[in-house]
Amino acid sequence: MNPDCCKTVTMIANIFIVLGTVIAMEFVAWLAHKYLMHGFLWIWHEDHHKPHFEKDGFFEKNDLFFLVFAIPSALSYIFGSIYTELNWLFFIGIGISIYGLIYFLIHDVYIHQRFSWFRQLDSPYSRAILRAHGAHHAKTYKEDGVSFGLLFVHPKYFRKRDSRQEH
Repeated sequence: MNPDCCKTVTMIANIFIVLGTVIAMEFVAWLAHKYLMHGFLWIWHEDHHKPHFEKDGFFEKNDLFFLVFAIPSALSYIFGSIYTELNWLFFIGIGISIYGLIYFLIHDVYIHQRFSWFRQLDSPYSRAILRAHGAHHAKTYKEDGVSFGLLFVHPKYFRKRDSRQEH
C-alpha cells in the first residue's frame, strides 16, 4: 500500500476520533451533570444554582469539575504520546479538550457572562441554549432538574415562548 495513502487514512481516522470524542463528551457531560452533579457531588455543584448575589467571589465549588474533566484529557495526552500502540488516546485527549473549550465558551462566557466576550450572540440556537439553561437553573435544588445537556438542545427550547405560558 502507498505510504501516502496510509498517512491520509490515519489522518482521517484521527479526525473522526477527535470529532467523535467531542460529540461523545456531550453525552458524558449530560450523564455526569444529571447523575453526579445532581447526585452525590451536589455539594460541589449546589453553589452554581445560587443567585450571584449569594456567592462569595469569582470562583465556585462547581469549578472543580474543570479538573475532573481535565484529568482524563491529560491522561489521554500522556499515554497516547508515550505508547505508540495507544496513540489514538492522544486524539481522544484533543477531543475532550475541544469539548472543554466549547463548554467554557458557551457555559461560562456566554450563558453566565463570567467574562464579557460574547454578549451579543443572537440566533435561534443561542436563544434556545439560553432558554434550556434557564429552565435548568429555575430549579435551585438537586431534584427534578431538567435540561442537563449543553449543545444538544431539546426542540421545545427553539420555539418562542408564549407570554401567556410564562405567567
